[in-house]
Parts: sequence; C-alpha cells; structure tokens
Amino acid sequence: MMEIFHQVNIDWMGKAKYFAGLSVLLLLVGWASIWHQGGLRYGIDFREGTMVTVGFAQEPSIDVVRKGLAAEGLGNSTIQQIHDITRPDTHDLVIGVDTTGDQALDTAKTAIVKALQKTFPTTDPSRADLNAVGSQGLAEALVRRDPLGYSTAAGDHYTTIAKRITDFRDSQRGGLIANLDELRAPLLATPDVQQGHGSADAVLSVLKDSYTVGAYTIRNVEIVGPKVGGELRKQALLATLYALAGMLVYIAFRFEWVYGAAAVLAVFHDVLITLGLFSIFHFEISLTVIAALLTLVGYSMNDTIVIFDRVRENTRLMRREPLAVIVNRSINQTLSRTILTSGLTFLTVLVLFVLGGETLRSFSFAMVVGIVVGTYSSFGIAAPLVVAWNDWRGGKSPVGSVARARQSEAT
Repeated sequence: MMEIFHQVNIDWMGKAKYFAGLSVLLLLVGWASIWHQGGLRYGIDFREGTMVTVGFAQEPSIDVVRKGLAAEGLGNSTIQQIHDITRPDTHDLVIGVDTTGDQALDTAKTAIVKALQKTFPTTDPSRADLNAVGSQGLAEALVRRDPLGYSTAAGDHYTTIAKRITDFRDSQRGGLIANLDELRAPLLATPDVQQGHGSADAVLSVLKDSYTVGAYTIRNVEIVGPKVGGELRKQALLATLYALAGMLVYIAFRFEWVYGAAAVLAVFHDVLITLGLFSIFHFEISLTVIAALLTLVGYSMNDTIVIFDRVRENTRLMRREPLAVIVNRSINQTLSRTILTSGLTFLTVLVLFVLGGETLRSFSFAMVVGIVVGTYSSFGIAAPLVVAWNDWRGGKSPVGSVARARQSEAT
C-alpha cells in the first residue's frame, strides 16, 4: 500500500476530549437550527403538497412571482431558484404549496398555473402557446391548415413534422422556445422539405398565425398525498435503523459487542450532524438524500472496521501495552490509507456537488458532508468510545480477549 506519511506518532486518544467538544458543538448548532425552523425541511417525496417546476425564457423576478401567487391565495408558497452550472441559459423555479387532501392537491396545481398565466400573459391571448402544445395537437393544427399542400394522407406527414418540432423544443431548447424563428432549422431538416414537397417558410408562417410563445413552460408537476408521504418517511427511517442494526450484529460477531456499539454510535453521530447541517444550509430531505445517508452509513462503518481490525492485529503484537497506545498506533498506521481513499472520494463528490446541477445538489451535499464527518468519527468518536469503555472496565481490553481466544482456537 502506498503511504503518504511515514513514522506517524500522533496521540489521537490524548485529543479525544477535543473531538468530543467539536462533535457536541456541531450537534448543538445543527439541532438548534432544526428546532428554530420547526423541524427538518422535507422534500415533496415526504410531505403532502404540490411541486411545480417552471422554466422561464428570461430570469424572472422572485418578488413578481410571489405577488402573482399571493393574488391567487398562495402567499405561503415556497419558491426555489434552480441554478445549473452546466446550462447557464436556463432559468427555472420550483414552486411548492403545502396542501391537505387529494382535492386540494389538484386545486393547488390549477391555482399555480392560473397565477403564472396572469403574471406572465402571452402577447396574443387568441393564439395558443407553442411551448405548451403536444406533438399530436400540433400535428392536428398543421393538418387543418395543410401548408405543404397535401390533400390526402396529410396526417402522417404532419405527424412527423410536429414530432421533429416538439423534439427540438424539448431536447435542444429545454422545453422552451423563445422565438418561433428558432424552428426554421428543424423544419429545414424535415424529409418533406428536403425532398421539395414544400418550403419551411410556409410551415413557419402557419405556426406564426396559430401559435405564440409564452414566457415560461411547466417542466414538471409532482403531487404527493398524505398517506404516501407519511409511508415514505416511515420506510426511510426503518431502512436506516435496519442498516445500523445489521452492522451492529456484524461487528459484535466480528469483534465484540462494545466495538459494534461504538461504531453504531459513531454512525448515529454522523447522521445527526449531517441532518443538522442540512437545516443550517436549508437543504430538503428527499429520497435521494436518504440514499446518500445510507451510503454514508456504509462508508463510515467501513473506515471504522479498518481501524478496529488493525487494533486487533496490534493487540497480538503489543499485549503489554495499554489499549490507548494500541489504538493510537493503529490509527497512525492506517492514516495514509484513510487519506487516500477518503480524499479521492471527497474530490469526486465535491465535483458532483459543484457541477451536478440542482437535481443532485442535496444528494451530493450529503455525500460531501458525510465523507468528512464519517472519516472524522472513525478515529475521533468510535475509537475513543472503545478506549473509554476499556478504561472504565479497569484496562481489560476486549479485543485482546478475542484475539487470544481465536489464537488458541487456531492452535
């Protein structure tokens, strides 16, 4: 194994009180924030409500949007801007409304759309919004006007053209056409125009007569009822507890129960600190965040097991030494491995946090925080807990007893 540090001799257990103080401070600050805000912020996955993702052609004024929502009785709506560093030309908002009851959920969706229509009206209300029409509706409108002069079998031809237009709008323009002249390029690429059956200008003229382009488009609508949200919260909690229980059993079998208890307490510590930081930085808890927390549980536990395993090996070689000295030696010996694995993983998730876009923002934030806190807790929380327990028992090392028992079984 490649080593970054040689002959490291850091007294980690001598600094255990500072680790404990730092952890207590982070826990107090984080959970004070949760208490001040009335609890954690749950995403639409876990709470009852309606979330509408809206894309704008130009960056909208949050105050204007909020006033429009308030006019429709939605003054308590949450508005979150989405910034995607990979697509700086996108201007999206997520509008959330907390509601109760299935009928209220549909009503909230309708009210949000109505508020947007009043706040950002189209330039010509008599014409439909091209950004809101589907390929079938667009094909039917083209068949009625027949700009390419097909008298028979026009449906198939215009279905192909309409599909190409909507695909261009959704894939190339993010679902939002700012100017109808942008459609000239996809029209010129259609087989009918290329084969001389008509001109792109003729189709474009019909589109301009029939459609306009609005200032926004509805990208996505999510509706979650109370039963679904409550059930998902329960399942997420149970999944985390089951994972911790399984790891406790494994480590208790692999070492002794005190090591399993210390490792599980350290992981609880990691999760609680991560949740507190989520509250401080106003991130929401969603299903992807639960996946990140479970990943954090496994990652932190793996790092702890590496240290504990080295402790067990060193106990066989250093039987006369106090457990604190053995633990210090073990952490120092695995320090290079910890920095290499944790450091490279941290850089990866940091890039994901910076460049991954808003969709992965909460997930990557949980991973960034989790790797830092999980690595720290392995030597700053789990190991000192074992040493403290051993000192309380009068200096009898449980690892030593396990090592001696297994060694005698082997002989």
